[in-house]
Amino acid sequence: MRHRNAALTPRHRLRVARLVIEEGWPISEVAARFQVSWLTVKRWVDRYLAGEPMQDRSSRPKSSPNKTSKKTTKRCVSLRMRLREGPVQLAARLGIAPATVHRILTTARMNRLSYVDLATGEPIRRYEHDHPGSLVHVEKLGNIPDGGGWRYVGRRQGSRNRAVTPGKPKNKWRNPKLGYAFVHTIIDDHSRVAYTEVHNDESAVTAVGVLHRAVEWFADRGVAIERILSDNGGAYRSHLWRDTCEALSITPKRTRPYRPQTNGKAERFHRTMADGWAYARCYTSENERRDALADWLHEYNQHRPHTACGGQPPFSRLINVPGQYN
Repeated sequence: MRHRNAALTPRHRLRVARLVIEEGWPISEVAARFQVSWLTVKRWVDRYLAGEPMQDRSSRPKSSPNKTSKKTTKRCVSLRMRLREGPVQLAARLGIAPATVHRILTTARMNRLSYVDLATGEPIRRYEHDHPGSLVHVEKLGNIPDGGGWRYVGRRQGSRNRAVTPGKPKNKWRNPKLGYAFVHTIIDDHSRVAYTEVHNDESAVTAVGVLHRAVEWFADRGVAIERILSDNGGAYRSHLWRDTCEALSITPKRTRPYRPQTNGKAERFHRTMADGWAYARCYTSENERRDALADWLHEYNQHRPHTACGGQPPFSRLINVPGQYN
C-alpha cells in the first residue's frame, strides 16, 4: 500500500518508465534522479512494457482455501444480533474458533454491544471461592404490555399497547401502571450455576420463600449453601431473613452501600439474562416472557459455554450431581 511519503507516486512511476523506454535513459541515472533503487525502476519499467497499471497491486491472495464461508459469517452475525452472546458462546454454536468469531464481529462492527460496562477507573478485582458458595441479588425489570413492548414494536405502538392493557390502574399521565417483574436470583460463586424465580414483589416473605426453594434445588445437585451475599434491600435487612438464614445454617452477608461491584457476579448474570432472555425477542405479554425463563435458564446452566468455566457450561463444575458418573 502506498504511504503518504512514497518516493514514487503512480504519476512518477509512469514518468520513470517513459524516461527509460521512450527517451532511452539508463536505469541507473533514472534511479539516482528519483532517489530510488535501480530494482524499483526496473519493476515499473517491466510493468509498463507488460501494459499493466502503475497502481499498487492488492496483497490479497488469489485463493484462500481456509477462508470462513459466507454462510458461517452470516449465521454468526445473525446469532450475535438475536442472542447477543460473546465469541466463546457463538464459537461453540458454530463450531469455529472464538478468534474467528471475534474477527467476523469486528469486520461487521459488532464486536461490542451497544451498552458496555462503563469504566470505573479502578483496577479489576477478581475472586472465586474454591468450593460452591452462593450470591443473592434482586433485579427489577419492567413488565411487558399485551402486544409487545416499545423495544421491539416502537415507542408509538408500545404506548398504544400500554393504553389498551386491561385491568391495570392509571398513573397521573393516564397510562396503565404495569408494575415490575422482580427477578430473584441465587448464583453459585464457584460454578456460576444460577437459580432464578420471577415474582411481583421483593418483600421479605417472597425472598425467604425463594431461599428455601433454592436451598432444596442446590441440595438436590450436591451443593450446600454456606454463605449468602446480598444487597442492602429491605428484605435482606429484615429479621425474617436473618432468622431464616440462621435456621438453615447459612451466614448472611451484605454488600457495601453503593458498591454493586462487590456483587459483580450476580450483576453480570443479570446482564446476561437481560440479553439472552428478558429482551432477547419480542414477547407479546409478560406471561409469555416468564414462561420462556425456564428454558433459557436450562440452556445457561447446562449447555451455554461460560468463559469463567474454561468455555464449559456452569454445570460442569458441580461434582456431586446425582447420576453424573453413571
